[in-house]
Amino acid sequence: MNTNLNDIINNSVVELKKSLPEEFNSFNGVKEFSESAFRKILAALFPQHVNPQNLEVALNLSSACDNLKCALKNIVSEPEIIIADLIKTLPEIKRILLTDIKAAYQGDPAARNYDEIILAYPAFIAISAYRIAHELFLKQVPLIPRIITEYAHRLTGIDIHPGATIGEYFFIDHGTGVVIGETVTIGAHAKLYQNVTLGAKSFKMNPDGTLVKNIKRHPDIGNDVVIYAGATILGGDTVIGDGCIIGGNVWLTHSVEAGQVILNELHER
Repeated sequence: MNTNLNDIINNSVVELKKSLPEEFNSFNGVKEFSESAFRKILAALFPQHVNPQNLEVALNLSSACDNLKCALKNIVSEPEIIIADLIKTLPEIKRILLTDIKAAYQGDPAARNYDEIILAYPAFIAISAYRIAHELFLKQVPLIPRIITEYAHRLTGIDIHPGATIGEYFFIDHGTGVVIGETVTIGAHAKLYQNVTLGAKSFKMNPDGTLVKNIKRHPDIGNDVVIYAGATILGGDTVIGDGCIIGGNVWLTHSVEAGQVILNELHER
């Protein structure tokens, strides 16, 4: 290599290291470890489907714990407590995921069996990542819950913030382009189609021009609600009542009483 080019590279390395804040260095590897931990947890929950080369639940869980420990070591002071608490919740997470699988089977006439949903449906990956990440979010674990759900987002095109609250028997059909914001709540037996957005209507600003954080920004969706493709529902004060049907491409920024059918803003009882 040309000597001058070597000198340029060396000088650039020095300058680049200067420009990198020290706190960034502590996150080296956290993304890879977090993503691997999710895959291993999913393998422990559904070993016959996710990791047929290793059907041993204990080995998958042990590997997941090792990955989580590496991911958490520079983020929280007592990673073992976080990991132990998460492992305790896994039976309940699996129970809820089984309701999600059942909802997919019951809600999609193209689904032949439960195995097909686990193996082939992008919603299963996205919802599984959300269910696991949500537990870490509730424990106020920084960064890692977002890494897990964004990993699923990258794989599936479904973007679920780990802070959202989602009930049992949840199904996303097709799924590409679905966005579910941080402060969304969704009741039980809800069904969403592709390109649905449950988002914020606007963002409040502080006097200094920065965004106000940690406030309710996203809608509440009731039980037994169906939201068809392309619908957009916005706002922290927006409530969609139980049993509503929201038609495709509808834009909503106001609440809807229970049992309503909304088609291009036309109400039909």
